[in-house]
Amino acid sequence: MTTYREFHARSIRDKDGFWREQAALVDWKKPFDRVLDYSRPPFANWFVGGTTNLCHNAVDRHLAARGEQNALIYVSTETDQEKNYTFNQLYREVNRFAGILKGLGVGRGDRVLIYMPMIPEAMFAMLACVRIGAIHSVVFGGFASVSLATRIDDAKPKVIVSADAGSRAGKAVPYKALLDEAIALSKCPPGKVVLVNRGLAELPMVAGRDLDYATLRAAHMNDEVPCEWLESSEPSYILYTSGTTGRPKGVQRDTGGYAVALAASMKHIFCGNAGETYFSTSDIGWVVGHSYIVYGPLIAGMATVMYEGTPIRPDGGIWWKIVEQHKVTTMFSSPTAIRVLKKQDPAFLKKYDLSSLRLLFLAGEPLDEPTARWIADGLGKPVVDNYWQTETGWPILAIPRGVEALPSKFGSPGVPCYGYDVKLFSEIDGAEVGADQKGVVGIEGPLPPGCMTTVWDDDERFVKTYWTSVPNRQVYSTFDWGIRDKDGYYFILGRTDDVINVAGHRLGTREIEESISSHPNIAEVAVVGVADQLKGQVAVAFAVVKDASKIATPELKLAHEGEVMKTVDAQLGAVARPARVHFVNVLPKTRSGKLLRRSIQAICEGRDPGDLTTIEDPTALDQIRAAIADR
Repeated sequence: MTTYREFHARSIRDKDGFWREQAALVDWKKPFDRVLDYSRPPFANWFVGGTTNLCHNAVDRHLAARGEQNALIYVSTETDQEKNYTFNQLYREVNRFAGILKGLGVGRGDRVLIYMPMIPEAMFAMLACVRIGAIHSVVFGGFASVSLATRIDDAKPKVIVSADAGSRAGKAVPYKALLDEAIALSKCPPGKVVLVNRGLAELPMVAGRDLDYATLRAAHMNDEVPCEWLESSEPSYILYTSGTTGRPKGVQRDTGGYAVALAASMKHIFCGNAGETYFSTSDIGWVVGHSYIVYGPLIAGMATVMYEGTPIRPDGGIWWKIVEQHKVTTMFSSPTAIRVLKKQDPAFLKKYDLSSLRLLFLAGEPLDEPTARWIADGLGKPVVDNYWQTETGWPILAIPRGVEALPSKFGSPGVPCYGYDVKLFSEIDGAEVGADQKGVVGIEGPLPPGCMTTVWDDDERFVKTYWTSVPNRQVYSTFDWGIRDKDGYYFILGRTDDVINVAGHRLGTREIEESISSHPNIAEVAVVGVADQLKGQVAVAFAVVKDASKIATPELKLAHEGEVMKTVDAQLGAVARPARVHFVNVLPKTRSGKLLRRSIQAICEGRDPGDLTTIEDPTALDQIRAAIADR
């Protein structure tokens, strides 16, 4: 047994030897000639000359050994449907969808945009694309027309795959009208649109362009479509993420490096084994859905749960019911989701048999200690934090329990994962900073396999955005502040562009949020920096309380605000005390659970809150406005 430190050190020191071993976890049609070509930094090509296929590694290679094992477990509490697909059945559905796409003229290198709810056909479409060498671009279902149009124009898809509607909290979310408007706005409309009719909303068809999926499927029932063997560096998909300029960035992922990275992560980080069941509560519109609903678990030979619904419908025990019913061994969710469950009856945590569950992974935002303790104690299972980005595709920081079960530290996502040469850099001169000193979290090139290879159709933007922001260094910037303790554990303090400069003092919003969250009556909090004539910026907090009776009158509210400020004073000092603490019933978040801090800040400063196409509850911003006005 090797130690984590030995394992990580070798991954940095002996990249060729280390990644050659990891590459054996996937199938190659043609062996690679070189492990790494880094002759043109910061562009890295992994497993040069080797050919492989993501769909083969996720589906085909498992047919002989586990063809009748569950591969996809679909559960919808929105439509009260549940359906299991074995690897054999998944293989058949993917071949049918691949036949549909081939019949529409889609081939190697063509783009297919997938604008879908969480239904099996979305996964069939993704796997069919990579099977035939097409590049998929999944756009989160329900995105507004203008946002969708920008992604259509950037990716220039030959075909779009969509549906009549998604569903949220029992209410249909129509897609077709949004899609039609986006196509009308687009400068590069697709030739064909394939539509899944769920019977949830009207589905007017545009003659000559729109095609019914069920009809096409019936015509391709017996299709056998061979895998297109791609050179390792050829693109597998594009996934758009927000840009600082307002123009979304198309994160481009390769094929071979991604397959290897996910196979290795399932073994070394997520401890998943073939024949077991993996449940990620994310959405395929986000990177977690790509890596750990679709490709990662399937590559590992696991069954993967695809869930359409909320964590509290029909009640706060639905996820744990799924764990019991399908003997889930590994679960992946977000701190936001756990904080939602924290408001439910804790008896739900004990109602179901969770003996199959070994590990709960949480990521997507910083994990606060009260939330981590609550769920760990409630489940009696280890909770494993991890930190990564759309751009990296798999964890940067974690506890790689498959290598060594290092102890966790509350507030820290862990240590650098193998392959990542993580360091902290001064924003002033780019020098490395030592233990217990705050710096920008950066990664020395080359980025390991599985990370973004460039920005789609814009190499210059890839270099300028990610590799030039640390002074005097060509290193990848995560745009996050961090601290590393003497044991090598990292603590993420928030985005570098979320830093508040109060009278010359730099304060991370994350630090203040942690402090406020420690108050016993605070359930959730968001802190933003707001322009101030005297101090440059001041911190303003918006908090959700557990017991509303404690702020029932203006006098009680003012007293409670003072209590919260004293908590910050005691923990961080008066310099970090927020100028105001406003109390609201809900915080503005995207449907994936991200806090809309930029929008909150804009409202506080009297500016336009910007693109709100992904907001979960539009009334949340009204509460922010009302709270500011009530002062």
